[in-house]
Amino acid sequence: MSASPQPSRRLFLGMAAATPLAMTGALTLGAGTAHAADSAYVMCYFTESPSGSGTDYGLHLAVSTDSLDWTPLNQNNPLVTPTAGALGLRDPFILRKQDGTFVVLATDLKGTDWSYVSQYVHVWNSTDLRTFTGYHRLKLHDMNTHSWAPEAFWDAGRGQYALIYSAVNGSGHNVIMVNYTTDFLTASAPQVFFDPGYDVIDGDMAVGVGGVNYLYFKKDQTLVGARSTSLVPGSFTEFSTGVAQGGTEAPTLVKSLTSNTWYLWGDTYTPNGVFYAWQSSSLSAGTWTPLDQRSYTQPLNSKHCGIATITATEYTNLLSRWGAPAWNRLKSYNFPARYIRHANNVGRIDPYPFDPYADSQWKLVPGLADGSAVSFQSVNYPTRYLRHYNYQLRLDADDGTSAFAGDATFHRTAGLADAGWSSFRSYNNPTRYLRHADYVLRVDPVSTTTERQDATFRVGH
Repeated sequence: MSASPQPSRRLFLGMAAATPLAMTGALTLGAGTAHAADSAYVMCYFTESPSGSGTDYGLHLAVSTDSLDWTPLNQNNPLVTPTAGALGLRDPFILRKQDGTFVVLATDLKGTDWSYVSQYVHVWNSTDLRTFTGYHRLKLHDMNTHSWAPEAFWDAGRGQYALIYSAVNGSGHNVIMVNYTTDFLTASAPQVFFDPGYDVIDGDMAVGVGGVNYLYFKKDQTLVGARSTSLVPGSFTEFSTGVAQGGTEAPTLVKSLTSNTWYLWGDTYTPNGVFYAWQSSSLSAGTWTPLDQRSYTQPLNSKHCGIATITATEYTNLLSRWGAPAWNRLKSYNFPARYIRHANNVGRIDPYPFDPYADSQWKLVPGLADGSAVSFQSVNYPTRYLRHYNYQLRLDADDGTSAFAGDATFHRTAGLADAGWSSFRSYNNPTRYLRHADYVLRVDPVSTTTERQDATFRVGH
């Protein structure tokens, strides 16, 4: 996003914005089962923020052990940025290839100029997602249009990778196109992979699930699925019930590594940049249940993601190479769309996203009055800390007094409403806890169920 909301591709082409996604390495092996050694997940994305200060059209990565809560790498900064074409990317996608290495694909577009002609897609190779080599652009067609949301999967019958993407062909509307390749250096001539007769973008595949192949895509403002028992272009038929949360795009299918649960992620543009997730125990049913926002947390400012499975070693090595953020965000338990932030030096919980996004970033440092406790140091105002004053929380500069240190110090405890979350007991008012009331932060005595929920937060990123 930018300081003023940008129109989506839906407004531009009578449809919606774009991206690809899928469970990359897991689903190319068939039967919906992941690579035997995989036990974690990696997400690729780009970033957009309301003010533009958190916008970056480079390749970002985050990791997760459960595919729901994510740790951004490299302080949520890009790991690599295109050096050709539009000099930026959107809609990145990661595929684990048949040889166990990775290929990264992305839309050749920087910003939101939906009229930009991008006949190419960005391509990188990587053995471990810690280094990226062989960067180039791969030309897919000669049409005077775009190549949005590239994704690839292994077509075992052809012995080639199918590279699908959205483009406006002679029909006059977006269809899902496909080119075939063995090396992502050259590709076959393009052909139509899926055209239901209306505008479709953001194709995402799940291959070989119970003998069926699934293609999820954006239709109008919803995420819809089609299926086929083959991978032949033109063989897919729409079947599922559409899901959406406002204007929704960029479907991403993810199979849990520990259960039969499938997740469907979607990226909204009303407001821009909020991810929602749905779950199902069966892709064949084509129905999805919204996932409680307590259950998942997207990387800060993330847009149009792709998710792949990785091994425990790859997960550890990625964190070792790029590092976890030095800051945290705190999500409200009973208002999980809201995060602790400061606004006009007042502590609050507000819906994500908001401007400036850095108002919600905190360093949980050793307590100013007790090193075994914590204090909340602002990232964008590092001389200031959250402290209570007349029981309200505000952002003040540390004046070096013991009174300030006590006001700004909290003992972190198991969450009063959920022991897997956290609560914070005031250091110098030990019968009171940090909680929100009418969305404003206070320190209050806590006794009721609602008050315990008000005082419970998830510390994440």
